[in-house]
Amino acid sequence: MRRPRPAPAPDHDTAGRVTPIEIFFDVVFVLTITQLTHALEADFSWAGLGRTVLIFGLLWYLYTGYVWLTNHVPPRQSTAKLLLLAGMASFLLTAIALPDALAETGLIFAIGYLAVVVVHLIMFMHSDARAGVRRLAPYNLSAALLILAAAALNGPAVPALWTAAVLTQAVLPYLLPRHSWIGVAATFHLAPAHFVERHGLIVIVALGESVALIGVGVPADAVTAERASAILLALALSAALWWTYFADTRPAEAALTDAAPADRARMAARAYVLPHFLLLLGVIPTAANLQATAAHPDHPADPGAALALSGGVALFLTGVSAARRALGLPIPLTRPTAALVVLATIPVGVTLPATAQLVTVTAVLVLMLVTDTRRPWPVVGRRGEAPVGPGEA
Repeated sequence: MRRPRPAPAPDHDTAGRVTPIEIFFDVVFVLTITQLTHALEADFSWAGLGRTVLIFGLLWYLYTGYVWLTNHVPPRQSTAKLLLLAGMASFLLTAIALPDALAETGLIFAIGYLAVVVVHLIMFMHSDARAGVRRLAPYNLSAALLILAAAALNGPAVPALWTAAVLTQAVLPYLLPRHSWIGVAATFHLAPAHFVERHGLIVIVALGESVALIGVGVPADAVTAERASAILLALALSAALWWTYFADTRPAEAALTDAAPADRARMAARAYVLPHFLLLLGVIPTAANLQATAAHPDHPADPGAALALSGGVALFLTGVSAARRALGLPIPLTRPTAALVVLATIPVGVTLPATAQLVTVTAVLVLMLVTDTRRPWPVVGRRGEAPVGPGEA
């Protein structure tokens, strides 16, 4: 009998499993998602959505930078833990400054964001990926300085500078690979198990927080049968999104493990930066709609709120599919089909009680999951292991 080849061991300077302080870090970062959810619920408009995309786009890129950091430089020593706590405090400062970061609280946000960038670079310079960090620094520092400049201005210049900051940080490195970290991506060593687990944890915390906020936001003396049903439906929808995401974590880890070390960082960047931005961005309008539905379950939703639910879930499914594509995994037809059907439920939300749309969207996701489980698609597992299907995730 042929003995299976063992999976390659992680590099000595990379992470094993996620540490408690990283989980603490994620809990603090999710306050950003909570704040943006509250802001969007108060303003279901294209302007509100635009602010959400700008703010979360800027913060998400730096959050992923900290995931790469702790993957490469595990916070095991006291000094590393203290620096990570400083980065955590800086993220907390940016979250406190939301949702008025483009206006009154812009300076507080800018100071916090600059501190987030500086702490990240200081910690990363203590790794053996200094060549990549030196190419990363100009883009991140330039973005932070653009946000600082925006804090001193008013009017259209503010969103313009914010947009420039996002493009400088998240897009320009890909356009100038010879002069950015993309060109030396192989200097970043990746521990697949830690990397996949860390992103999974932020998804868990974000979905869990969205449900918890709904329950906390309804006073005990205001709980009716309709509101209780809406809260339970919100939990069911969040559970369906959770199930959808975690059906892919084992195949994702296997794909990264099987990749050549020189290609692993580029593959991870393609799968976990933009795709996970899309799926977590989808959680924000979805959660905003769930809070609005729990408040008025027997009333039709506003067009913006109905679009938030359908569009948010569709964004989540799009992000999950994009991550699979970046990892070289097959995309089941049920995913894009479910996204399209979910978008088609908007008229249900605006003509019937808001819970009707929630029931319909949840039913679509459950049907998708049942179909995927009954017809598992082939996924290449780790070297020497059997294929992994969605029912085994």
